[in-house]
Amino acid sequence: MNKISSYPPLMVLGTSSGVGKSLMAAAICRVLLRRGEAPLPFKGQNMSNNAWVDESGGEMAYSQALQAWASGLEPKCAMNPILLKPKGDSTSEVIHLGQSVGIASAQTYYKNWFKPGWIAIRKGLKELQDSNDLGRLVLEGAGSPVEVNLQHRDLTNLRLARFLNARCLLVADIERGGVFAQIVGTLALLTPTERPLIKGLLINRFRGSRELFDSGKRWLEEETGIPVLGVMPFLKEVFPPEDSLDLLERKAVKANSEIEIAVLKLPSISNFSDLDPLEAEPTVKLIWIEPGQNLGEPDALIIPGSKQTLIDLEKLNNSGLSQQIKVYAKKGGNIFGICGGLQMLGRSLNDPYAIEGLVSENSKKASLGLDLLPIHTNFAESKSVIQSQLRINWPEKVSVVGFEIHHGKSILIDNNKKIKQLFEQPDLGWILNSYGSGKIIGTYLHGIFDNGYWRRKWINDLRKQKALPELSTNEPNHSEKRNALIDLLADSLEEYVDLNPLIEE
Repeated sequence: MNKISSYPPLMVLGTSSGVGKSLMAAAICRVLLRRGEAPLPFKGQNMSNNAWVDESGGEMAYSQALQAWASGLEPKCAMNPILLKPKGDSTSEVIHLGQSVGIASAQTYYKNWFKPGWIAIRKGLKELQDSNDLGRLVLEGAGSPVEVNLQHRDLTNLRLARFLNARCLLVADIERGGVFAQIVGTLALLTPTERPLIKGLLINRFRGSRELFDSGKRWLEEETGIPVLGVMPFLKEVFPPEDSLDLLERKAVKANSEIEIAVLKLPSISNFSDLDPLEAEPTVKLIWIEPGQNLGEPDALIIPGSKQTLIDLEKLNNSGLSQQIKVYAKKGGNIFGICGGLQMLGRSLNDPYAIEGLVSENSKKASLGLDLLPIHTNFAESKSVIQSQLRINWPEKVSVVGFEIHHGKSILIDNNKKIKQLFEQPDLGWILNSYGSGKIIGTYLHGIFDNGYWRRKWINDLRKQKALPELSTNEPNHSEKRNALIDLLADSLEEYVDLNPLIEE
């Protein structure tokens, strides 16, 4: 394969998962863009249920979509040629270049999927090369690059770095503790041909005065012979979590919030980036509720997407949370379900092809939903994956954008006067005036809260129920706020990190 361009590829590796690789790669992309370069974000393989749909109707990881926006590009599946979507039973759905190609078990993945995966990665790289032969690849690794039991089948870390002769930045998270052991241990496990690829170290999420780490920086440089290019501070701004584990670290920090929204942290939660626009609302506080915890009396409850709707619904039932939700609805609570959350709100669900992970004999039986919307859902073998622009009926007719990723097809089975189609297009969502002023809303449209005008209309409906003054609806879409956050991240990177040794010829 020819070189992507005359610019050497850069690669962001991490000492473990969750150290900030995705956001550091996004920041580097924005910095390169500011310097007049054409960054091309790429992650060979990502494991995530937080997905995005590109313009061609293909699935990719949301983190690579974020990096595309940081690069001033429209996301495309070539930037993430392998997406593994965990199903929670040691299996994952395998997405190659945007399309679902099968189900893989953890035990046989590397045996059965390594060669097809490497082919997909090569195709993704070529597609990016063809799109801009003057661009610079900004690659993101996955997890740790030195998992010794997996290195011989590594698709997206050192194999790719060697293949492209990438200049690698190793990121370590000091917030987790043991940063010296993280770095020295990682470097010790590299082979003699791999270690020279590491051109710089980056310490991430440092609290307090960075001068306190000067002696640590000197020690690392003397011990490893690799320069510490910078120490990134712990940023207070809310950035999108890299995976569902990061949701556990989110704390409710808005002491002066006026609206409290509970979000179910489902065991198989998916597309939790749907909630980012609400996290960014200054008057809204999100509280994440897990099965087994008390729901309380929030101003609204959101049931997000799920990779395993029926299994997560069963866990809600077994934990008693389903009954709490029904009681909350009868008290006039406001409930909003997205995709799998919409399906759970229905009367019944049927999964004849065991799409949702139930064993086949159980999947043939219809499951009971929360019975808060009079709809029935059938799970089909084919999947709807599409970007959408459509008109919403409530609270007024306006255009909204989003995307769909779902096997389920839901239909209305009791058309009473209280329930209305949420969109002009049928069977994509419903709204039911429930008890008192409460509303039960469900939709298949991911990204609904990205629409600034509509989001504020929904929040104002909640505020009206509390006799709070309305907020301005002259609110930009979340994409503008997201872009501003990327700029803040890039500003910090330029202030605290010297990328020149990594970038310069």
